[in-house]
Amino acid sequence: MMKKVSYTLIACLLSVGLAACSSNDAKQDKQNDSAKNKETTQADQKEQQKQMEEMQKKLDAQKIDDQKVVATVNKDKITGSEYNSALSTIQGQLQQSGQDPTSKEGEKAVKKQTIDALVGQELILQDAEKKGFKASDKEVDKQLKEEKKQFKDNAQFEEALKKSGLTLDQLKSDIADSIKYSQYVDKEIKSASVSEKDVKAYYDQYADQMKKQKQKAPEYKEVKSQIKKQLESQEKQKEVQKEIEKLKKSAKINVSL
Repeated sequence: MMKKVSYTLIACLLSVGLAACSSNDAKQDKQNDSAKNKETTQADQKEQQKQMEEMQKKLDAQKIDDQKVVATVNKDKITGSEYNSALSTIQGQLQQSGQDPTSKEGEKAVKKQTIDALVGQELILQDAEKKGFKASDKEVDKQLKEEKKQFKDNAQFEEALKKSGLTLDQLKSDIADSIKYSQYVDKEIKSASVSEKDVKAYYDQYADQMKKQKQKAPEYKEVKSQIKKQLESQEKQKEVQKEIEKLKKSAKINVSL
């Protein structure tokens, strides 16, 4: 399930920030290292930093003007700011899967997946609104409190909010959309069925891969529940996609990107 992208971005900011802080605050405990090793390590770090900065420039180059209308779904417009937030998320997903989002093929894939995700999300939210799904102020405030708990203090939360380019009201609106989306998927999309056979087949494939890497997989009974939930989630997402395709048939969609 894909949540409102700007809301997802806020939730991710903390982990990014903490990773940076952790790296900056790390103490050099190994004082007996040779000067040569230190110089080599520093050189490697500088090279890695340079490569990361170059990659980030390429990723940023794929962004568009925040005010540009990238698509219209029925009467609702999807703007460049929404596109850019979703773009960053999908770029990261491709990188995690070992793909280069800045390659010619990767760039095409990122663009298509970003537009598809935004249009699909908008169609679901519109249908949820039509069918009367609502997020109460109490539900929104509860979710907001949960998100704030991830931050060290309110100042850190405010800083993350500022960096994301969102106001508190916009964040609350995104949280409300996220809640409505979840309600819709839970009530309108049929539950996926995953058999014991499916779970075992997935585990056997995973265990085989681990064996090829000369690693030992955990016992089946230890991961059975986790695998089942993962497969159910995948099947649920397939059903969501089917619903989106149905909604597309009666929708007026114009992509201008």
